[in-house]
Amino acid sequence: MTNMNKIWLVFLLIVSSFGVTRADAADQPMNVLFLVADDLNSWLLDDADRYAGKVVAPNLRKLADSGVNFTRAYTAAPVCSPSRTAFFSGIAPWKSGIYNNAQTINKSEVVNGAEVLSLAGLFKKNGYGTFGYGKITHGWDQKEHWDDKVGHKRDPAPPGAPLAGLSRGEQDWGMIHLTEEQMNDTGGASKAIAVLEKQHDKPFFLAYGTFNPHMPWYVPKKYFDMYPLDQIVLPELKEDDLDDLSPLAKAVSDGIGSFADKVIESGQHKEAVQAYLATTTYVDTQFGRVLDALENSPYKDNTIVVFLTDHGFHLGEKHHWQKTTLWEEGTHTLLMFRAPGVSQTSDMSERFVSLMDIYPTLAELCGLAPPAYIDGRSLVPLLKDPKAPWESTAITGLCDKSKTDLAYISIRNELGRYTRYGANEEEFYDTTKDPHEWTNQIDTPEYATTVKTLRALVPSFEEAAQPLPSALTKERRETREKKKEKK
Repeated sequence: MTNMNKIWLVFLLIVSSFGVTRADAADQPMNVLFLVADDLNSWLLDDADRYAGKVVAPNLRKLADSGVNFTRAYTAAPVCSPSRTAFFSGIAPWKSGIYNNAQTINKSEVVNGAEVLSLAGLFKKNGYGTFGYGKITHGWDQKEHWDDKVGHKRDPAPPGAPLAGLSRGEQDWGMIHLTEEQMNDTGGASKAIAVLEKQHDKPFFLAYGTFNPHMPWYVPKKYFDMYPLDQIVLPELKEDDLDDLSPLAKAVSDGIGSFADKVIESGQHKEAVQAYLATTTYVDTQFGRVLDALENSPYKDNTIVVFLTDHGFHLGEKHHWQKTTLWEEGTHTLLMFRAPGVSQTSDMSERFVSLMDIYPTLAELCGLAPPAYIDGRSLVPLLKDPKAPWESTAITGLCDKSKTDLAYISIRNELGRYTRYGANEEEFYDTTKDPHEWTNQIDTPEYATTVKTLRALVPSFEEAAQPLPSALTKERRETREKKKEKK
């Protein structure tokens, strides 16, 4: 062997040790890195820049700049389990009947004659290694479709909790007593990083989800220090914001005297927002660790990255705290895609899309055939051209807290937001003029044609009002009965 051949052989060995190069990435099976945050709202996207420049989230901003940032993405359900069940099963709530955390899809339940197949199941079925760490699903999963999966846990409350003194439940915040390394979301990120540091003999679907910024907000002091109280910008509120709402809508808001009002009246609104932002930055740090591990791995050029939040979050708007509403704060989510060879860098799409679109998008990008029954549409045309023509898929469903057979549906597109509560109560907001959704224009004559157009887009009320019989699992029923016995 000549010296030149020896040098060339050494070069090839060095290249192969680093895995896939950009030149041949398109010929390799695509891996998927699936990242999801809980309860993270869309302040990063704030049009008026009240918050966007003030949220310390360099890693998520970097990810957004590396692919397509969907600035008008919406959840299918503004509640943890229904949202995750929807985008992970591909079945919309108004078809599955899953509207609250106490429901789950039964394994035996079928849609059009086919057993429901989770997103992880689709990849497992097609030869992928599947790994999941942290809060990914909630209440519904197909454990047999994961090679390795470790669910989420809440960090223990600090001594002396509640620290804010307003609630003995999860609605609390303050500095945590643990080191950052001891926190569960940190541990989940470390497990995801370990997968990226391994050598794989087949493509992988790797999911990592954070429990935070779900309440309670307990994070290290350094994250609070990034947000001095005198620099906190509070959301704009309207005292009489509920006056033009129907009875069912007012019930959704929790109404006057809610926890949101308690926070404001106690003089702790800035402290609460500070804690939310501090927890947001902690979460950004963990996602950054995972994204850096991907960047330093052999898989960076043939791995699709998708980041999403399961729904939005209220911090006092509409006299409401947390989620479970059909207004902008509860339904608007973050959604970012980076697809090597398909998406361009620093692209932004303002088309109205849904988290339901994730399942068919990942299937198409990886050349897999999704189940025929799934809802949503592939976003691949928008990944190639963010301004391509698109019919809005942004529909959100909710149900009455006490009546699981009474569905509420909200439609969001360029015309505004139309919401129907049950059969007769409605709202319409012209979001081009009223981004806060402060003025319900449902009875304003000039919007009659617009309302009629949006009303026609609502899924069949008969279908929405009669969810599939998704009973509680045996385990949940037994837990609920034990709690009743203790009372």
